[in-house]
Amino acid sequence: MTLPTVPQIMLPLLQHVQDGEVYTVRGLKDVLADTMDLTDADRALMLESKPQSKFHNRIAWAKAHIERAGLLNMVRRGHFTISERGKQVLAEQPTEISESYLMRFDEYREFRAGSQTKTSTNEAESIENDEGKTPEEDFQNAYNQIRNDLAHEILSNVKNMSPAFFEKLVLDLMLAMGYGGTANSGHLTGASADEGIDGIINEDRLGLDIIYLQAKRWENPVGRPEIQKFVGALQGKRAKKGVFLTTSTFSREAIAYVETIDAKVVLIDGRRLSQLMVDFDVGVSTAQTFAIKKIDSDYFIED
Repeated sequence: MTLPTVPQIMLPLLQHVQDGEVYTVRGLKDVLADTMDLTDADRALMLESKPQSKFHNRIAWAKAHIERAGLLNMVRRGHFTISERGKQVLAEQPTEISESYLMRFDEYREFRAGSQTKTSTNEAESIENDEGKTPEEDFQNAYNQIRNDLAHEILSNVKNMSPAFFEKLVLDLMLAMGYGGTANSGHLTGASADEGIDGIINEDRLGLDIIYLQAKRWENPVGRPEIQKFVGALQGKRAKKGVFLTTSTFSREAIAYVETIDAKVVLIDGRRLSQLMVDFDVGVSTAQTFAIKKIDSDYFIED
């Protein structure tokens, strides 16, 4: 099944704590997962931003919303119980508890509007209209979208540059990734004497371990024959390591071929190339940084 949204979790959560006992989000996770018939795969879905399951995170936010509406009382940090208002809400036998439902309570309207006493319908229903994702999930999705758009823009720019520029780029990228490790540990071969090799990286100071590079600024997929030529060039150098980078893609035959040879050859297509450029700051710069903070529980402990 699809992972329950934050609004879909609110009512089952409140129903489960109606006995007046003290609960925690962690203690509710498995029982709510069972109640909502979550599969093992659903339970295993993790946030990208921190080591926490998406379901646990959504329960925490569902709890936060109904708590802000006064349906729960905090007993101590991380522990809560149902409030009298929460019992009254359940006595109405609602079929669901949504954000628009919670807007009837002053405390919740203030929570949604900050210092304002009223909020718009669009603001009130933001989680309902966004599939009930939590702020962490929304932030990660926005980050991924920005990152993917940037990678697409990078690749478009690379394709418009000269083959010589692309050869320098792949050398810069490999060095930025930590291959070589020392100044002047990599160089381009030059068009007149490349013999199927565009760049060379010495992984140690004496050049005992060498990585050979081939760069193809192509639009069409790179097929097996091109990879075979590169492998032949490696054999001519008695080399065991090679990286073939392209702005396009690799055919299935090319990908299958490198799995059958003795030499270790890594294929990097245009999509992966642009993502690596983002990861290792090649051709990009940081425009803005956000620091996401959490409460320091140790600070709030009295002697």
